[in-house]
Amino acid sequence: MTTLPTGRRPGEPALTTLGLPAPAPDPADASPHRFPDGGAWRVEIPSVEGPEALAAVLKEAGDLDVPVHRVSQGSGVWMLTDAEITEMVSACAAHRTDLCLFTGPRGTWDIGAATRTASGGAGLRPRGHDGLAGCVEDAVRATELGVRCLLVADEGVLWTLHRMRATGLLPADTTLKVSALTGPVNPASYTVHERLGADSLNVPSDLTLGHLTEIRRVSRAPVDLYVESPDDLGGYVRMYDIAELIRRAAPVYLKFGLSKAPGLYPYGAHLRDVTLDSARERVRRGRLALDLLDRLGAGAGMSPPGARLPGPLDRFPVPSSPSDLSAPAPSSTSAPEGN
Repeated sequence: MTTLPTGRRPGEPALTTLGLPAPAPDPADASPHRFPDGGAWRVEIPSVEGPEALAAVLKEAGDLDVPVHRVSQGSGVWMLTDAEITEMVSACAAHRTDLCLFTGPRGTWDIGAATRTASGGAGLRPRGHDGLAGCVEDAVRATELGVRCLLVADEGVLWTLHRMRATGLLPADTTLKVSALTGPVNPASYTVHERLGADSLNVPSDLTLGHLTEIRRVSRAPVDLYVESPDDLGGYVRMYDIAELIRRAAPVYLKFGLSKAPGLYPYGAHLRDVTLDSARERVRRGRLALDLLDRLGAGAGMSPPGARLPGPLDRFPVPSSPSDLSAPAPSSTSAPEGN
C-alpha cells in the first residue's frame, strides 16, 4: 500500500508559533485502502454534458496541467445522439479519460411529482417497470457505443445492471457509479450498495471526516466526493479539508462542481454558454485544489493517468436464474484492472 505523505495542516506554522497547534492526526483514522494501481486519489470533472463541453474540459485540463481520470455527464444517455456518444468515447480514449454517462429516467423526468413535495417522495429514482427498462435500454446502447462507465440513481437499477454485467449482457469491464442523488450516508448503506454492484459511490459532501473513517472500516469501494458541490447538493466547499479527505477516504475520486452556478440538466443548446463556461471553471477549481495539496506537502498518491477500474470488491452472489433471488454471504468479484 502506498503511504501518503503526512504534509502539514493549513495555517500550521503560524498557528504553532502563536501557541495554537492542531492536534496530531490519529494514525488509526487513515484509510488502509488504495486503488489497484496503488493510488489514493483520482480527479473527476462532473457535468460534462456533450462533445463540446468535453472538448472544453480536455483543452482546459491541458492548458492548466490538471490530470482528469474521469468525466461524468448528468443529463442522461437519452440526451445524446449516437454520433455524439461516439465522439465523446473517441475523445476520452485519446486522452485516457474514463467517460461516465447517466442512465434512464429518474424522478421528475417522468410523470411523477412527489419529488417536488416537502418529503421528497421516492427521490430521484426511476418509477415502475418502464423506468427500469429505460435505464437498461440506455445501458445497452451506451456500452455498445463504447462507454464503459454508467451512472445510476437507484438500487434496483444498480443490481440489475450488475447482474447484466455478471452474465455477459454488459461488458465485463463496465463500471457502475452511484449518483450523488442517492448517495449512502452510513457504513451499512455503503456496504449494501457495494454488494449490489457499485464500483464507486458518491457520498454527500456534508459527511464529516469521522463519517468517512467509519465507512472505510467496512468497505474499500472508491468514494466519489465533491470537494465543491453544486448548490442543489448543498453548495459545500471543502478545499481546506482536501488532504485530510484523501487520508480518510482513500481511494477517492475528487470531484469539482460549482456553487453559485445554474443547473444544467437536461442540457440543450439554450444552456450552451453557461455549460462551456462552467466546464472550464470546474477544471480551474481542480487546479486550485491541486495547488493547495502541493503547498501542504500532500500532493503525492495520485493514480496514474488512464487508471479506471476499482479492484476487488464484495458482491452479493448473482442469481443463477430469474427465479433464484436468494442472496447468501457476499463473495469477492471484480474485473481485472485495465484501461
